[in-house]
Amino acid sequence: MPPRTSFERYHRPGDPAANAVDPFHHALLTRQPVEIPRNTIHMYDDTIAAIATPVGDGGIGVIRISGDRSPEIASRLFQRGKRFRPVDVRALRSHHLYYGHIVDPSTARVVDEVLLARMGAPRSYTSEEVVEISCHGGPAALREILRLILSHGARQAEPGEFTLRAFLNGRIDLSQAEAVMAVVSARTSESLHLAVEELRGRLTGRLGPARDALIEALAFLDASADFPEDEIPPMDLTTTLGQAITALERVVSASRIGVLYREGIQIAIVGRPNVGKSSLLNTLLRTERAIVTDIAGTTRDVITETINLRGIPATLVDTAGIAETADVIERIGIDRSRRAVDTAGMILFVLDGSQPVTDDDRRVADLLEPCARDDAGRIIIVFNKRDLPAKQTHQEIRERLPGSPVVEISTVTRAGIDRLEDVLYACLIARAGEAAEPAMVTMRQQQALRRALESTQAALRALGEAVPLDLVAVDVREALDAIGEVTGERVSESVLNEIFSRFCIGK
Repeated sequence: MPPRTSFERYHRPGDPAANAVDPFHHALLTRQPVEIPRNTIHMYDDTIAAIATPVGDGGIGVIRISGDRSPEIASRLFQRGKRFRPVDVRALRSHHLYYGHIVDPSTARVVDEVLLARMGAPRSYTSEEVVEISCHGGPAALREILRLILSHGARQAEPGEFTLRAFLNGRIDLSQAEAVMAVVSARTSESLHLAVEELRGRLTGRLGPARDALIEALAFLDASADFPEDEIPPMDLTTTLGQAITALERVVSASRIGVLYREGIQIAIVGRPNVGKSSLLNTLLRTERAIVTDIAGTTRDVITETINLRGIPATLVDTAGIAETADVIERIGIDRSRRAVDTAGMILFVLDGSQPVTDDDRRVADLLEPCARDDAGRIIIVFNKRDLPAKQTHQEIRERLPGSPVVEISTVTRAGIDRLEDVLYACLIARAGEAAEPAMVTMRQQQALRRALESTQAALRALGEAVPLDLVAVDVREALDAIGEVTGERVSESVLNEIFSRFCIGK
């Protein structure tokens, strides 16, 4: 059973001694405003198995079995040592490796030479009996061993089912379960570090002060509603809710940066033809990815590649040059460029710094002006070809996109590229908001955190407007529910299915 919170540990329903205490503490001892027992969600009691390593040739492959029957099933297939001695896997020492072979009992044919490890419950990934078999990494051996395991009573695991069981069995909370996926999919060392911190339970720990303050406030509000005639010990609700808001604001601020590290950012490179957009892509990638020629309109479709921008996975989108054209194929590419502008988190507007502003430059500026009005920091004006002698100020473009930073570069000499990366990173961090310690969260978690903050702020406003306390309690409950959606204390089976369906089979 999962450990209880500080509030839930004191829950003693039916305790006669509770009647001897004052109404406030009686309510604190007997009410359960936020607890949702995990056993209300269907608990799987069968044994599952799956290949836990990527498909394809490899030095080693791993098959994972979890469930009460996993040692029994493994015992029917595993024979130890060179003499092929049958073995009771349940009797093997937990967390030790044993050398042997997997043998098909129906034919006595040796399938592969393996190492087997038993991890006894609850000291395993799922908190169940787990057996892991390491064999040669070829797909044939892995498939055959899995086939034998399934034929002896195991079920093919669903995507993410091992981690789902770890959550349902209380070994990890939901934020840690989602961090598993972040670790697996991390694309930079910085995002990996943040994901590992969340896997250790840092997000739940950060939410602790806010949750404790909200529980304390709700207990007081409920006691006041249930025992209006009795004397309730006073509480400074304004201070308590203020403490919860401060704690939640820190987490929400940290989550904005965390989403950036986890989800990454899409950066569109736009401009008229032949200003050096593809050259800039190649320069940032430090490889010749896009074809570069002196012929205008060389790029006719969108090209995407990902770079590591100071730890942030940044997907660069090289777009077709925007210009008036009668070429049907070129027009299709330009339409895709416009869509890339709409969906990009950041935009690099590239101009030829050696030539005056052209009508096509103005067309691009027309496209970007609405973006600049909404968020000037989303656009960086990039003057390319600064290695050429005829430098232009492009004052017209600067005035049409006020507030957008300007960087001068040369893709030939790489002059200004480091500064461009610095400015790009600074814009991303500024738009996400500074945070001392980013929180690696999903969009789902970030939305829940924002709802928790908004509901707590609404409760504080209602308190200041002398709204009845039972209505203030509604907002506090909504805040606790939102926090519970992050930790898993308040979560529907459909949400769980949606979360774990994104996992790979075997995790």
